[in-house]
Amino acid sequence: MTESNSFVCTTCGKSHPLDTREWRCVCGGLFDLQTRPPFDAARLDTTQRGLWRYRSLLPIHPTWEPVTLGEGDTPLMPVDWKGRRVFFKLESLAPTGSFKDRGAAVMVTALRGLGIQRVVEDSSGNAGASLAAYAAHADIGCEICVPFTAAGPKLEQIASYSAEVVQIKGKREYAALAAWAVAAHGAYYASHVHNPYFLAGTETFAYELWQQLDHCTPAAILLPVGNGSLLLGAYRGFRQLYQAGVLARLPRLFAVQAAACAPLYQAFVHGRHTVEPVVSAPTIASGISIQQPPRGAQILAAVRATDGAVVSVTEEQIEGACKQLARRGFYVEETSAAAVAALPELSDTLPVTDEAPLVIALTGHGLKTSPGS
Repeated sequence: MTESNSFVCTTCGKSHPLDTREWRCVCGGLFDLQTRPPFDAARLDTTQRGLWRYRSLLPIHPTWEPVTLGEGDTPLMPVDWKGRRVFFKLESLAPTGSFKDRGAAVMVTALRGLGIQRVVEDSSGNAGASLAAYAAHADIGCEICVPFTAAGPKLEQIASYSAEVVQIKGKREYAALAAWAVAAHGAYYASHVHNPYFLAGTETFAYELWQQLDHCTPAAILLPVGNGSLLLGAYRGFRQLYQAGVLARLPRLFAVQAAACAPLYQAFVHGRHTVEPVVSAPTIASGISIQQPPRGAQILAAVRATDGAVVSVTEEQIEGACKQLARRGFYVEETSAAAVAALPELSDTLPVTDEAPLVIALTGHGLKTSPGS
């Protein structure tokens, strides 16, 4: 990558320096990175394991030392699921128990390289735990604002990394307001939703999956989606592979939401290109309970560009899938099980072969929400 880079607003095109304390443009637009390295298989570092074998594909300055806890290389398990062969991508076995480690590793590497000394984030649990762990490893101060409804085991995990945990009463969105207030007083807002470096990290999901499948393209990938960072990362990573000519097509991406809070689903089925906030009900899939995802338009565009869809599943379907997964040895949180719960709804529309398999991302470990933890 070139040694110079910047953030650019995806709405108005204005450039911002990488060390800006602004987390979105004054016009309200979201940031992306000005330049990205193209995919080149010859530049993959075969001496490295995990995420950092893809360093040449990441927008990381050559002088920045990786902040790593061993993320990446999560297993891809073939499973006969109710008479259908699928592959489970076990992101739940990441260092802190969720896929968020891919984004946090790259983002914290960049923040340490930029000299950031204190960060703040709002999270219902997994993103906060991941940021707290990597910040601790990088010796960066960390504060996480969480909604009062966050699962106890996740709060304990965040606190164990010596992060300051601030519980906020009221709606999930109030935690974001609290984090923005902290950022206004000097901390860096290290958002897993807004920060482009986090999304760059989740792109490695696609590169790793491509290698694990012996350079085959999955027919489809099912992912639980709230803010959509893993789906967007998968889309961007596979798009890089497609543009490099190593894939003949993109995999179909299916975003799965809980029916109790499904703004993306409502937008998709009504043919909208932007997401309007919804009135949500409590859901056991708390990790995807986001009333208005900031990158909603990008998620919808990615799904449509791959001939995918957004589907919703009920609480009963999620709970049933979670129990079925556990009986097969996969102990995941309910948010992860939502993707598996959608499989019966999609079976007739997902023809798969050995050369084009079906992949389901299991995104978070069951200990994250276990009442016995």
